[in-house]
Amino acid sequence: MRKESTFGRHAAILLAAAATVALPFLARRPAAETEEWKPGDPELVIISPHNEAIRYEFGEGFSRWHQARYGRPVKVDWRVIGGTSEISRYLTSSFIAAARAWWTSQGRSWLPGAGESLIDRRFPVDAPPEISRRADESEESWRRRTEAELARWRELRELYTRFRSTDDPSQISAKIDLFFGGGDYDHLKAHGEGLTVAPWPPESPPPDLFTDSRGREIIPARIAGETWRTPTMFGNAVATFGICYNLDRLRDLGIERPPTNWSDLTDPRYFRQIGVADPTKSGSIAKAFELIIHQQCHEAVRAAGFSEEDIDRFEREIAAARLPPGELPPGVPADYQRAIERGWENGIRLIQKIGANARYFTDSAGKVPIDVSMGAAAAGIAIDFYGRFQAQTTRSPDGRERMGFVAPAGGTGVSSDPISLLRGAPNRQIAIRFIEFVLSEDGQKLWTYRPGTPGGPIKYALRRIPVRRTFFPSEDPEIQAAHKQHMQYAADNLADPQINPYALAEQFTYRPRWTASHFGVHRDLVRAMCLNASEELQRAWKAVISHGEPVRQAAALSMIARLPDRPEPLTWRSAPRLVREYSRLDYMREWTVFYRASYRAAVRAVLEQEATR
Repeated sequence: MRKESTFGRHAAILLAAAATVALPFLARRPAAETEEWKPGDPELVIISPHNEAIRYEFGEGFSRWHQARYGRPVKVDWRVIGGTSEISRYLTSSFIAAARAWWTSQGRSWLPGAGESLIDRRFPVDAPPEISRRADESEESWRRRTEAELARWRELRELYTRFRSTDDPSQISAKIDLFFGGGDYDHLKAHGEGLTVAPWPPESPPPDLFTDSRGREIIPARIAGETWRTPTMFGNAVATFGICYNLDRLRDLGIERPPTNWSDLTDPRYFRQIGVADPTKSGSIAKAFELIIHQQCHEAVRAAGFSEEDIDRFEREIAAARLPPGELPPGVPADYQRAIERGWENGIRLIQKIGANARYFTDSAGKVPIDVSMGAAAAGIAIDFYGRFQAQTTRSPDGRERMGFVAPAGGTGVSSDPISLLRGAPNRQIAIRFIEFVLSEDGQKLWTYRPGTPGGPIKYALRRIPVRRTFFPSEDPEIQAAHKQHMQYAADNLADPQINPYALAEQFTYRPRWTASHFGVHRDLVRAMCLNASEELQRAWKAVISHGEPVRQAAALSMIARLPDRPEPLTWRSAPRLVREYSRLDYMREWTVFYRASYRAAVRAVLEQEATR
């Protein structure tokens, strides 16, 4: 079941590429076209998971900005195919198809596995394969096989290096300029696959974009462990996560106190009352799940007696040692690592209980707060701006709030919502100007200003959190003055510690080593554990909570909480390697079968327990 270079798997990848290459054109949205725009004026093609309000305001805002600076408006052609995960899959398939067409047009053969090698960030460019002689193999046969494997490696290496050194739309292009929105994971993954490029030399970005004329950093590269920008990825809005809840529905359920922590959503009174988005479709919600697990790691470490200073020191020493995952340098106690791994498992089980209480898992993260506001769900996991926007729009005529939103203290970070330039962008110069615009003061106003205010959006209050330091309180007199200027027009109180990302960053430090390499695993595990086995999970959870306090059903709970033991035992250490070495289809099938069996066993355990009473 380990991964092998089989014809069937390669054919499946190519078939998927062919099937998805036309998707954005089928899902093409009418281009934002200002009254001033006319044929021959610049155009820009952007693929994005952003909603219509964001697309409208940034399309119009950029066109106005461009016309004022360069004398011509711009028409933005938005490609909308779904969430960030779907965009990532589309871009990968599209670039593989483009590279294949370019490669074979030169009379070169497209070898089996070429697509996978093209996007493999670990492709061994400097390490030819070592071919071991088989026990029953003659020396001549071994020599011929070695020559063939080395020839194959050389061919794939040339394809890999030429692809990554080509940034010419006439040779390789997805015919899209920018990837705008989503989470940093998918943008960093896209760069690792060679799909994105730097818009300018890293050492000479446009003036005043990241630092001002006095050298003050206005957009930090990293904050509280989160990456806000790299030479190819540029966070331009901040995403935090939280819980939205319907006050009337809580009263109906007998819940007096609104939820304030992620663990509150495991209360059995929420059974079939929580709205959740599918993390395999929404990169933002996948990030929320990662932060839930991350918080459990932190709590386990603190419960084990380690201070924040200990954590900082240990993580610095581990990073400096560059050892394999889980191995520790001298001076870092094994109990520290064990606490992280225990916290990771606690986080998985916390999400499992939230999944057991779920009313549904939807493809769209924006659907959850809408449903909660209408009472179709009592609570849900939401991205901050969706939650705040919906809470505001559903106030009753007397101003009473029907819905609330809370960012769990210590349970959410300040991850960025990035933009990246794609390789072979057909409108590269205009695309670079768009990046400059969204990072500038003018572009940042669109995220947070009220409609109709000077420099603000035209129709929609986007209610996103900008990244530029000048929008938030500061002890620096000039930055504080800029903050006060922005506050006159902001839709939200940017000084609120629940909104100010620089204040939020002081409450939560993201430790990439704990959960970053598990990001993809989390998506798949939640899918197998809570979606593919949803009927069995809810049947088991209902059996547990219908027979007294859950603690009385310890045997059933232990069966629900088991982690998959196939194709290998799943642990913090094994998870990232396992998903690299095994076919996703295979391990997902194994995990789904495992969880369905565990949940059925839990139901039997409840019945046996009750039969003995």
